[in-house]
Amino acid sequence: MSFLLLLVILAVLLALGVPIAFGIGLATLATMLLSIDALPAVTTMAQRMASGLDSFALLAIPLFIISGNLMAQGGIAYRLIEFAKSLLGALPGGLAFVNVIACTLFGAISGSAVAAASAVGGFMIPAMKKDGYDKDFSTAVTATAATTGLLIPPSNILIIYAVASGGVSIAALFVAGYLPGMLVALALMVVSAFYARRAGLQPAARSTMRHVLSTMLHAFPSLLLIVIVIGGIIGGIFTATEAGAVAVLYSLFLALAYREVKLADLPDLLIKSAETTAIVMFLIAVSTAMSWILAYDNIPTLVSNALLSISDNPIVLLLLINLALLLVGAFLDMTPAVLIFTPIFLPIAVDLGMSPLHFGIMLVLNLCIGLCSPPVGSLLFVSSAIGKTSIGAIIRPLLPMYFAMFAVLMVVAYVPAVSEWLPRVLGLYE
Repeated sequence: MSFLLLLVILAVLLALGVPIAFGIGLATLATMLLSIDALPAVTTMAQRMASGLDSFALLAIPLFIISGNLMAQGGIAYRLIEFAKSLLGALPGGLAFVNVIACTLFGAISGSAVAAASAVGGFMIPAMKKDGYDKDFSTAVTATAATTGLLIPPSNILIIYAVASGGVSIAALFVAGYLPGMLVALALMVVSAFYARRAGLQPAARSTMRHVLSTMLHAFPSLLLIVIVIGGIIGGIFTATEAGAVAVLYSLFLALAYREVKLADLPDLLIKSAETTAIVMFLIAVSTAMSWILAYDNIPTLVSNALLSISDNPIVLLLLINLALLLVGAFLDMTPAVLIFTPIFLPIAVDLGMSPLHFGIMLVLNLCIGLCSPPVGSLLFVSSAIGKTSIGAIIRPLLPMYFAMFAVLMVVAYVPAVSEWLPRVLGLYE
């Protein structure tokens, strides 16, 4: 009854346009008042919100947000696009490939899907349109490709999952995201190749080796950030939080060296980063409180029993979990979704023989698909605004990309080695 009340209140508040963080907080408090007296309920709510933020690992998030904003304004997207274009531009569907690779690289460097869609889409959507690509298709490619940066580290959402899961190694999660992220990028490129062949698009002229080397040289300092951050974490030189500080210093150096960011721009950039950090942290706080009331009312056990009543086949149960997460991702932001549904589905997944590391990558990939799914997918709104088109217009070209991403999701869900092989090889996971 309390769970139903929570869902109804949250749905009503979101329908009324209440910001999602306030909606989660108010729905959680109302549900607590159903089971607990007023003063203990308010006190418990405050305590749980505070304890949700009491984690050293979360210090990495504001640092990576600052680094991402510096990257977005520092002229790095343009250099990555030129490098990708020199490598792939001459292939059939080459500009679509460039869009996918540039979004993947920029998303991996900045750790932000929205930043990747904004920075890369601003260059690539007009360029693809000029080269004969349909505007709606170009926008759909940008929206889906931008999600790969949430799987390929550094990724704030993987840090949040590490906290929510109760101790999965951040370093192992970071490394585990590489193969799934690359598979998503490859699947989107396959769809783009079919589109280019069907549309009869002609490839661009082949780049000379000198041009390739020149663009690689210009992009190399940006790509080096991935090596520094991930190499430092894997090598035990610094923690994920310390890696965030290193990323800030390095991206600041690049932005100033490229003369795309001036010292006078830093106050506004820091204020923007602080606003984003405040939103993320408040979401984490209220989502932690909601997770507590769900556990208090024994919701994870009830959900587990409900799933087991449908089937005891692990293959069927895993498919049901994925479908539920896809539905969640279409309506709920990634941060609260991870914090609320990890305690519900992780115990079931572990009972099915899935490791917490494997489940975390599967969870994030599900929610990545949700980011470009109507009605709430934030990447749809960002990409359609950049592409100067409507969300309804890009749904049709999105459908084959949805199917491609869902195919990768099934591979990730049912083949643990896709997520676990690389961390095991590097000795980060047993």
